[in-house]
Amino acid sequence: MLSAALLAASLHINAQNRMMLTDKQQALVAIAANEAKGNMEGLKQALNEGFNHSLTISEAKEALSHLYAYTGFPRSLNALGQLQQVIKERKDAGLPTAEGREADPLPKDYDALKQGTEVQTRLVGGQPFNYEFAPQTDYYLKAHLFGDIFARNNLTFAEREIVTVSAISALPGCEPQLRAHVSGALNMGVSKDELTCIPAVLAATVGADEAARCAKAVNDICATSIQQPTDLPVGVWPKGELNPYGQYFSGNSYLAAMGDDRLGLFNVTFEPRCRNNWHVHHKAVQVLICVSGRGWYQEWGKEAVPMTPGTVIAIPAEVKHWHGAAKDSWFQHLTYHTQMQAGSSNEWLEAVTDEVYDQLP
Repeated sequence: MLSAALLAASLHINAQNRMMLTDKQQALVAIAANEAKGNMEGLKQALNEGFNHSLTISEAKEALSHLYAYTGFPRSLNALGQLQQVIKERKDAGLPTAEGREADPLPKDYDALKQGTEVQTRLVGGQPFNYEFAPQTDYYLKAHLFGDIFARNNLTFAEREIVTVSAISALPGCEPQLRAHVSGALNMGVSKDELTCIPAVLAATVGADEAARCAKAVNDICATSIQQPTDLPVGVWPKGELNPYGQYFSGNSYLAAMGDDRLGLFNVTFEPRCRNNWHVHHKAVQVLICVSGRGWYQEWGKEAVPMTPGTVIAIPAEVKHWHGAAKDSWFQHLTYHTQMQAGSSNEWLEAVTDEVYDQLP
């Protein structure tokens, strides 16, 4: 659950501030960042959590539509498609999903440019903002984004800024816009305490990189001192590139080939809280050797086994299991396969839920 994940997040925010965001606000954070990141599985989980905690279909639809102005139509449309699928699956399963109310219709004499200029002025702190270098873009911002979109009142201005800050935190290279929207969120009614909670939710539901980006922006604007996720210690083991099998992992992981790829020896790096799905190696034994940090290995129906540098685990064929980082530590292990038989394969199964993972110390 998002609330439990927030309590277990690797960012050490004081206990009082951890609960400043409601369950629905936490869901909006996870929904927005996963949309921006293009993580459909993470988005699905966040949508279900939201619907389980008072989020309505109208609010979810509005948040994902709002984001097209920040993450583009492709991300927004993909996310809306995922939303449709989640609604269908919940209906088929008999799970309650509230429709919510649609935004009120705008008056016939509504002036989007005038109203949008007022909204934008409030967001930037009471000073008129004119993007003279690109007048047409200035018009789009005022009349469409802050006029048409912000006028839809099935999300509040504060909720829209929580969504925007969370999404931009998932976009590398957009730090100036992120800082601007952290400042704008304060002007739109998001409290400093609420802002300081967003990185923890990102760490628990999206990834450490996204949480660190947000934490830095909040610290810069709010003069706070949110601790960022522990970075990977410098060592002899390479981090590698973002894992191409990331769809089977909760959080970010990285893969580095150790020498010739044909040798089949790889170093896998997990950020804090990252773990792979339950999976089974058919007709092959997998060997794990922890080389850095702290992590876990667990077989189905058995207690989790801690992994620290030097721990070696041989995973028998046909055994359902998972492995990954501890909540507060990066984790690296070497991996290779042995005793491989003809037709060997890897079967990816369901994700390791927060309910299971958060029981670990």
